[in-house]
Amino acid sequence: MIENQEYVIDRAKLSDVTGLSEILHEKGQGKILRWYISRVTGQAIHVEATEWSGPLPALPPVSSRPVFPGKSVVISVIPTGIGCEVGGYAADAAPATSLLASCSDYLITNPNAVNASNFISLKDNVLYTEGLIIDLFSQGALDLYITPKNRVGLVIEKTGPENLEVVFNIVNAVRAVHGVDIVDWVITDEAIGGRCVQEKSGAYVGEIENPGTLFSACDYLVKRGANAVAITSNIRELPLDNYALHFAGKHPNPVGGAEAVISHLVGRKYGLPAAHAPMINTRQMELADPVVDARGAGEYASVSGLACVLVGLARSPQFSLENRYSIVDAVNIRNLIAVVAPAAALGGIPMLCAERFGIPIVAVKENGTILQVRAGDLGLKNVIEVGNYAEAAGVIQALRQGIAIESLYRPFVTLRPGLEKRAGAGWR
Repeated sequence: MIENQEYVIDRAKLSDVTGLSEILHEKGQGKILRWYISRVTGQAIHVEATEWSGPLPALPPVSSRPVFPGKSVVISVIPTGIGCEVGGYAADAAPATSLLASCSDYLITNPNAVNASNFISLKDNVLYTEGLIIDLFSQGALDLYITPKNRVGLVIEKTGPENLEVVFNIVNAVRAVHGVDIVDWVITDEAIGGRCVQEKSGAYVGEIENPGTLFSACDYLVKRGANAVAITSNIRELPLDNYALHFAGKHPNPVGGAEAVISHLVGRKYGLPAAHAPMINTRQMELADPVVDARGAGEYASVSGLACVLVGLARSPQFSLENRYSIVDAVNIRNLIAVVAPAAALGGIPMLCAERFGIPIVAVKENGTILQVRAGDLGLKNVIEVGNYAEAAGVIQALRQGIAIESLYRPFVTLRPGLEKRAGAGWR
């Protein structure tokens, strides 16, 4: 059973926001799949969480990880369902992602940053990684193993023959054009029943009405040798008026949160890369302008959302040695030099973990969201605010080269001997 709920944490009982994970683990009794800080006041921290009440395998313990020297890693967090100005639509974060990737050996990011249905922009060093795995990587709980390719299994929600024609034409196209290895496919016996839910904050999450049929399909694919799973289904109960506003560039994508719940659950249960794609992209809403906002045009111009997910999963890093057959490279928390995120959405696990481990958080002010959870609200001290992703790329280059960020800004503090010491500026 999937449930979405809000936790309100008394700030007086939380000395350090980086300890929030432990508090939520205790409150949720280990059942929380996904959470983020949705609102902060002077007295409380509001957390919106998605929980799974069924059995799940134990998470790997957070322990001392091995060292993989010589590689720099950056995480770019583009949360789904919160209306990111950059990345909240259909791969409109791909140019920014490519730019950040050019500044590091590996750039870890969410699938929605580069997914645009028939279109996908994915540089060789971009690690296409589901949000759950980004969270665990940030906690230091797992390593990422880069492999030449994955064997992708496809779960297809029960549907009519006209939709199956679309699905299999896409499957054959990515096999022929991109060389994707589709190890097998299965059509579920019943509808999966994913549906969208809007939280108090306005962010979108989701629920799954029939997870059993999803698990049965995944069990079959894993036995057939799949080490990555794509799920394609239609998300129900879409608010069509709001969806129309989304394509006008004025509202979060209602589909994304439900997709994240499905992929989180499959990835968590089976320990392998997973991603969800809408089977048929919705065309039922009435649009004020048939030429949609450029950021959502890739989705609107495509019949289905499946192609990009299959291409992305074919190259997703593995996070369990049991699922790999050869390894090209490996990285972990010790390779991480920065986390890049929207400046108004810093209440996620990767940013809180970065604060705990002393890893710089590059907060992009131009990437607005419907949330207002900023560094000052949470007491985060290890944050570098930048205007846009072009400036973020410059900061990443400086961090990689070991250049002190303060040396790039003006005015520049002059250090002088004296008796009075100013915090953060040395002796004056």
